[in-house]
Amino acid sequence: MRSEWSSFQHICDSSAVVCDVIIMNAPRHLLRIQCIGCVACFLGKPVKRLVLPARAHLQTPGSQHNYGQLLRPFHHSAVCSTSRPSQTQLENTADDETLNKGKSLVTHDDLFERAARDSKTKADFNRVVDVFSKKDIRRRGHVEFIYAALKKMPEFGVEQDITVYNKLLDVFPKEVFVPRNFIQRMFNHYPRQQECGVQLLEQMENYGLMPNVETKVLLAQIFGEKSHPMRKYQRIMYWFPKFKHANPFPVPHVLPSDPVELARFSLTRIADDLDAKITIYQYPSTDITETGEEVMRPHIVGIQSPDQRSLLAKHNPRKPVFVEGPFPLWLRKTCVHYYLLRADPIPPEEKVEEEFDPEMIGPEQSLFYPQRVELDLERDMGDDFSFIVDDVEEGPVYAMCMAGQGDQATLSQWISGLQETCPILGQIPTVFRLDSGPRELQTSSGAQQTPEQEVETEQIIEEEPLLSQRVKQ
Repeated sequence: MRSEWSSFQHICDSSAVVCDVIIMNAPRHLLRIQCIGCVACFLGKPVKRLVLPARAHLQTPGSQHNYGQLLRPFHHSAVCSTSRPSQTQLENTADDETLNKGKSLVTHDDLFERAARDSKTKADFNRVVDVFSKKDIRRRGHVEFIYAALKKMPEFGVEQDITVYNKLLDVFPKEVFVPRNFIQRMFNHYPRQQECGVQLLEQMENYGLMPNVETKVLLAQIFGEKSHPMRKYQRIMYWFPKFKHANPFPVPHVLPSDPVELARFSLTRIADDLDAKITIYQYPSTDITETGEEVMRPHIVGIQSPDQRSLLAKHNPRKPVFVEGPFPLWLRKTCVHYYLLRADPIPPEEKVEEEFDPEMIGPEQSLFYPQRVELDLERDMGDDFSFIVDDVEEGPVYAMCMAGQGDQATLSQWISGLQETCPILGQIPTVFRLDSGPRELQTSSGAQQTPEQEVETEQIIEEEPLLSQRVKQ
């Protein structure tokens, strides 16, 4: 009986030692487990997953958890997992690009192209950025992705949205590229990432976007206070407010879509005289002829100042005037064309000097606000008088206009409208000096000319310079 009791006690002691060893080594064994099936084999009991708020836990049948006692979740690699969660098409594309990263130079353009098959909107762009951010916690390839996103922003129409730029900055890993000491700060810590951040801020600067507080916080978290992107941010914040209202004639970011309003804004911007009057000679319309054909009538908008009208009234009827153009005018990304009505320079022998009123030069003239000063204000005392530049004299400009089409028939209607205010224009010969380039862009794409019409057009274009040369002779 005593021997049996001693053997039983020895077995219990051995079991206690084994249990202690298992308990001590349990965390190490559990950390090596990488799948739920291995956990089931290890415990010898079926395992099911409980979906709890904020995290998932493992539980075996028959085990109960008290309040506040939860099992620690297991972190397993997604590579060794046999079952993968359901992914969207963009996530599959992102995984394929990660696997084929070494085979292609451009790895992220396909992700944007697949997202923009139907439409290119801000929501589609943000969806691509979210997919890349959630794909990998380490954000592998984030520099290439940001460069590709910056290139695709104009296509999605988000190149002037500050929230999208902040979202791209959020793609950078946080507190990884922050220099820890002055040596790292001195030798340009992580130069490739800092250059990418500076490139993002330069694109914001090119589009005239002012960074906000969120941009500063993101740059401080990513690169630190003493970094090149932060210095770029400080320079933008210093100079942008100084030059924000420096232009007295600012161009709005959103231009009018109506061609008549756009022509009115453009001509007002070109005209130097505030008293210039804008006249709309014809609105864009569509007429149907007797044969049933539709004829498009382009818009014609002109501008003329009182001084130009008086100069045109004094023009010699024996000398012609010229309609020249088109000349380009850029308003941000929109290019419009305008036409001029001008004359040749007046010969020196025909110039008439204006006689000044003697009362303006008399003793009653104010010395502080003189009405006439006989001084050469273009030169200063420190200028080099031996260096002389001949001023090129140009002919007077009598009027300007913008038209939907740049052909001679449309501009002839503009000249006919000018004759109502300047009747002398009907006695002056008019010569058209028109370029053939923009007329082809402004005509409809479906219009085609017959070979006979093309020959007639070539003859007209060739005869116009000859006519101007004969008039000059």
